[in-house]
Amino acid sequence: MAITDFSKQYHEKMFPGYTSKFLETDPEFIERFDNFAFDEVINMPDIGGKEVDGRIRHMAILATLLGCQGIDEFKAMLPAAMNFGVTPIEIKEITYQAVAYLGIGRVFPFLKAVNEALEAKGVTLPLVGQSTTTVENRREAGTQAQVDIFGEGMRDFWKSGPEESRHINLWLADNCFGDYYTRKGLDYAERELITFCFLAAQGGCEPQLISHAAANMRIGNDKLFLIKIISHCLPFIGYPRSLNALRCVNEAAKSCG
Repeated sequence: MAITDFSKQYHEKMFPGYTSKFLETDPEFIERFDNFAFDEVINMPDIGGKEVDGRIRHMAILATLLGCQGIDEFKAMLPAAMNFGVTPIEIKEITYQAVAYLGIGRVFPFLKAVNEALEAKGVTLPLVGQSTTTVENRREAGTQAQVDIFGEGMRDFWKSGPEESRHINLWLADNCFGDYYTRKGLDYAERELITFCFLAAQGGCEPQLISHAAANMRIGNDKLFLIKIISHCLPFIGYPRSLNALRCVNEAAKSCG
């Protein structure tokens, strides 16, 4: 086996004391995958932009695994994320927000997995509530979140569009943004980051991915940061969706000037 020392040390930080059975059954694969994902990718050339630390990297990976429906790898990476400083509240917030972009049909098993992992760690559930809105003010608060992230042009978006589908724009304001983006636990930049990962990993959402890539850049997650996020998540979603996400980032960067 020629697994690098750096890869071994990084793996140990993620999974202290754990030895994968794949080392016995698939040694050649593990050698190449671990050296790539846990050494070459971690030590990619510095391209500048906003820093991606271990905590942010693992938040992005969890969101990516939700997006691509990688439930078994998600379960495996949950303790690693916590070992890199991702808190139970942050994990819950990532999972909750995924419902707005993936639907409960795809998120349900992940929510169960999070609860099982936290209970195994001795975390008492439910966690401290993070909601900041009420049924009465969620639309207004959601609209303000849209304005804060996308700009003043979103102020009246909730009442725009054809009459027969206008309710969906309302739901984007009161449900997607009013119920989720207004919660504590993650800031706007972190919420836009995980949304970018949900969209990139699930594929087929290019218009939304371009829009949210631009929103990321608008609130401080610059182009180079997003390219680094794509790079860190590439081992978990592969090249086609990563290259597609890169194309969407480049397209968004043109609109941002």
